[in-house]
Amino acid sequence: MKTLICLSIAVAAVATGNNSMAQGYKVQQTFHIASGGGWDYIAVSPVGDNVYVSHATQVNILNKNTGDSVGVIPNTQGVHGIAFAPDFMKGFTSNGKMNTVTVFDINTNAVQAQISVGENPDAIMYDPQSKKVYVCNGRSKDLAIIDAANNTVVKTIPLGGKPETAVADDAGNIYINIEDKNEIAVVNSKTYEITHHWPIGKGTSPSGLAIDVRKKRLFAGCDNKLLVVLDAENGKVVKELPIGDGCDGVAFDPGNKTVFSSNGEGTLTVIKEKLGEGLSVIENVPTKKGARTIAVDETTHKVYLPTAEFNASKEPGQKRPGTVPGTFQILVVGK
Repeated sequence: MKTLICLSIAVAAVATGNNSMAQGYKVQQTFHIASGGGWDYIAVSPVGDNVYVSHATQVNILNKNTGDSVGVIPNTQGVHGIAFAPDFMKGFTSNGKMNTVTVFDINTNAVQAQISVGENPDAIMYDPQSKKVYVCNGRSKDLAIIDAANNTVVKTIPLGGKPETAVADDAGNIYINIEDKNEIAVVNSKTYEITHHWPIGKGTSPSGLAIDVRKKRLFAGCDNKLLVVLDAENGKVVKELPIGDGCDGVAFDPGNKTVFSSNGEGTLTVIKEKLGEGLSVIENVPTKKGARTIAVDETTHKVYLPTAEFNASKEPGQKRPGTVPGTFQILVVGK
């Protein structure tokens, strides 16, 4: 993630659209944020009408319906993810360049604490069953476990590989994509022990991860344009489905029984759970290049995707074209 200081925020919502499948999903709105910097994960508040967006040195907070700016969580250099612990009315951000987690009040967004964790904390999630926050530390290749009640690290677990995303099954198991091992590690939330290392079939470099708690299915988005579906009880690969290129986020909407893969190429793969054990791709919705991470609002069933406009060509020394300053935006996808 680039580290650029965000000097100002000007947010506006404009309607937009595309030629996606009739009666299917489409980009309905675009929220513009007129400041520079990179981004990673996005999250919908469980207690209000806000969406939280990681953005270089801070977290932008927007009204999820209008795109109006609500505020920021400051001093989160290299921020990757946002998690919420509604049991304690707290939010948590993983700050990759600071090796810390910021704790803030969900209602006021006031910062409460900074917690030191491992190196380059990336994805972060809260498990209401164990009442712990789980932080995937990419560079130190371990999992930091934070007691959400008192903001202390209670355990750090070496994972033997680079963790990407974590999810929980509400029954004492934490599942973590291990990107450089092509596997999913399973951690017992009571004993803090790794109980399994499950290979993910033909999938490579898994990044996005989601779970259907009711059907006990894991959905791992992989770098080789595959979504691998695993049985969350035994690790067996149930199905492999085609997705777009550049997936970095997977989300599951239990209300609609729908899986989404956000693909950096500029598509959103929509997969529907059917009666019995069936799963099938129903459409690939045009979004925008760079829209590779995702959040689903389980109340409105809207999908949120951060991205920006990109330069036509890359500068010397760049691996890929950079973004156009002041074009950061959130796409809102729905039916």
